[in-house]
Amino acid sequence: MDIFEALFTRRSIRKYLPKPVSDEDITILLKAAMLAPSAHNSRPWHFVVVRDEATRKALAERHPYAKMAAGAPVVIVVCANLDEQKESDFWVQDCSAATQNLMLAARGKNLGSVWCGLYPKEDREGVVREILHLPPNVRALSLVVIGHGDQPFSEANRFNAEKIHYDRW
Repeated sequence: MDIFEALFTRRSIRKYLPKPVSDEDITILLKAAMLAPSAHNSRPWHFVVVRDEATRKALAERHPYAKMAAGAPVVIVVCANLDEQKESDFWVQDCSAATQNLMLAARGKNLGSVWCGLYPKEDREGVVREILHLPPNVRALSLVVIGHGDQPFSEANRFNAEKIHYDRW
């Protein structure tokens, strides 16, 4: 798939077919995520791949916007090990870039995905921390639900020239 087709047709998919996602596809998605830029090339990201049905259901029950995780075959939680960052607080940008790469790679493999926010909502991050037994030095940024979508991909045009400013505001 062409990069622009992936960009222009990526949607938040919330309905999934009962079909597994291959280990090979998960590896490709994670490889793409780890190609994201990071501050000082620190790459503080870590990924928790959740395939276990009971764990996915627990995440779905306790995160207010991740109900679809119960019916999807895979959830990937994008985290940062704060001990691995070279400059304080850039982990959010680093893990955001990794999350976007992960989702674009999913689209490239014709998989659906949706980003469910965790950080900076302490209650959402705390739930994930508890369920996945994250260590104290690890922060969770995003919960990405992935699977074979039961919704169509379609191109969207959200370009808005009024939001572009040249040389100054």
